[in-house]
Amino acid sequence: MKVKTILVSQPEPKVENSPYFELQQKHKIKIDFRPFIHVEGVNAKEIRLQKIDLNHYTAIILTSRNAVDHFFRVADEMRYKVPEGLKYFCQSEAVAFYLQKYVVYRKRKIYVGAKDFADLSPLIKKYKDEKFLLPASDQLNADAPITLNGLKVDWAQAIFYRTVMSDLSDLADVYYDVLAFFSPTGIKSLFKNFPDFKQNNTRIAVFGSTTQKEALDHGLRIDILAPTPETPSMTMALEKYIAEANKGK
Repeated sequence: MKVKTILVSQPEPKVENSPYFELQQKHKIKIDFRPFIHVEGVNAKEIRLQKIDLNHYTAIILTSRNAVDHFFRVADEMRYKVPEGLKYFCQSEAVAFYLQKYVVYRKRKIYVGAKDFADLSPLIKKYKDEKFLLPASDQLNADAPITLNGLKVDWAQAIFYRTVMSDLSDLADVYYDVLAFFSPTGIKSLFKNFPDFKQNNTRIAVFGSTTQKEALDHGLRIDILAPTPETPSMTMALEKYIAEANKGK
């Protein structure tokens, strides 16, 4: 069956040259964006109940832009003056670049990993005497605690924000040829909003093994899978599928 409409369960890209827009124009299809999940901040009172005192830490580990936003939000709520000597360990260049929203980059001690959390290991090991705080969500990947415990450093994890399922009730009577998911929570959100969801002819696209498992656990048929050696991104996987499905259109 041909593909004419796709719903991507993420916010609409803010860049004009997004591959999604190129895909839309090339194949003359309609692509909508709608987050199936969203982030809500945890207030300062709840963080204090987690026995977290920001003054106690000399280094902050930041795994995402959400972590950056919510660390500085909480610091402001707690009237904590972020010291210039505080060290920042950023999981990727994208996170480090985003940090500039809050600090003057050249005046701060910022250490950047390549991509995965484990890539931070040599940097954290070099500064193993610091007291590390990991501001995270309630759905932190297991690789972070495993890595930090393995390094035997003084660290603490605190929930600064939560991943919450969005209200999708307005989509009840809307049909799409393809639904694209990027996290297990996105799949859970689909079934929380629509407990009686029947896949029928809807194609399901998933990114990552944990999303794939969640989809299969809910009895979904997976038609489009990324990343693979041939299609390392979701847009490439969609492109490949659409080119085949829409032949002779």
